[in-house]
Amino acid sequence: MTVFKENSAISKILSSNDTGETGGHQAGILVQKNPEILKFFPFLGNEEKNPRIVLSFFDETGKRWDFAFIYYNNTHFGGTRNEYRLTRMTPFIRQNNLKAGDEIILKIDGGSGRLSISIRRFQLPGRNTGEPLHLGNTWKVIPI
Repeated sequence: MTVFKENSAISKILSSNDTGETGGHQAGILVQKNPEILKFFPFLGNEEKNPRIVLSFFDETGKRWDFAFIYYNNTHFGGTRNEYRLTRMTPFIRQNNLKAGDEIILKIDGGSGRLSISIRRFQLPGRNTGEPLHLGNTWKVIPI
């Protein structure tokens, strides 16, 4: 596993697509190509098609969750995709009954390299009222 050198944290407010509420299928949660967000994750290059690494996160109960960080880079191999995703999260999302508007927080303990995941629930407009829920570019770096 990659050894991380510094404490850092990022978060994402989940969309209905992320949580499966739309009924559509997607290959994980899109990770924006913001350098501040991407430096949280291990570097994945263009030498091979669609490189990935499995990252083990621990929740607040100590349960281990293995997620895959993937760079879908097939634009460099004649395809059209050029995006990063965090996949294999469906069991975590379902077990925690996450909904659009809830936030996942990913942290690295720079001393130990231990990865952790936590959630923060929000009552946002539209959550249970039928009002439209508007989510934008929601990954952010969290100072710790």
